[in-house]
Amino acid sequence: MTYPTDQLFRYTFSEQDVRGELVQLSSSYQRMIQGHNYPAPVQRLLGELMSATALLSATLKFEGHISLQVQGDGPINFIAVNGSHDQDLRGLARVRGTIADDNNDFRALFGKAVMIITITPDDGERYQGVVDADAESLAQVIERYFAQSEQLHTRVWLHADGEHAAGMFLQVLPAAGHDLTAFEHLETLTGSMTAHELYTLPGLEVLHRLYHQEQVEVYSPQQVSFHCGCSRERTLESLAAVHPDELRQILAEDGEIVMTCDYCLAEYRFRENDL
Repeated sequence: MTYPTDQLFRYTFSEQDVRGELVQLSSSYQRMIQGHNYPAPVQRLLGELMSATALLSATLKFEGHISLQVQGDGPINFIAVNGSHDQDLRGLARVRGTIADDNNDFRALFGKAVMIITITPDDGERYQGVVDADAESLAQVIERYFAQSEQLHTRVWLHADGEHAAGMFLQVLPAAGHDLTAFEHLETLTGSMTAHELYTLPGLEVLHRLYHQEQVEVYSPQQVSFHCGCSRERTLESLAAVHPDELRQILAEDGEIVMTCDYCLAEYRFRENDL
């Protein structure tokens, strides 16, 4: 079977003053978790967070970067995905303790937790929002963030299974006012799409099945990619912050300094003449 490519679709319902997004991920998602040996629940949550980051990146009205992090005191104490306006994404998770493969209890996995959303324009001031992550799902936390920060009624659907990830997003536009009748109708339609359908159907077919009786304008899709951004030069720059005596000690003991990227697991080796 040929699965949908990694793409994000933006669309609007002009008559209902609602905007929407659909993202479908496979190779970029698999690349992000490859080699990390994450437990199955962590793989799923990373897929959901990657989908959420792509969806939120598409809401940016400027060029820049966005970071979504969940920090807690549970077995998953840190999970983060960084994205950009051009849909280059990378992410990682830190786990302590054992996590059963069938554990999908969001509260139990994170414990007492918060979500931190950081938006960094290429030209402008950085913005950071913090929202309580005491919820049943990551989607609920994202919806809470929009309720607090933008006060626009928003619904988010997130899915991931370790192989595929997908997400959908609906938000009322300010012009709609307080009447949510049209939004609730679209919300019901969108919620009828199953995870399997989102994983296997082309994006345009998903949108046609859901909204073929609506007036919807779909914009050109945007490619989504895993992009780490690490390099030998950047790694060497980070070593410049370490005291020379400490570097000399490592070289004396090991003959080289080995640095591994937390995101893509690329390995960089440096000898004395490199430093």
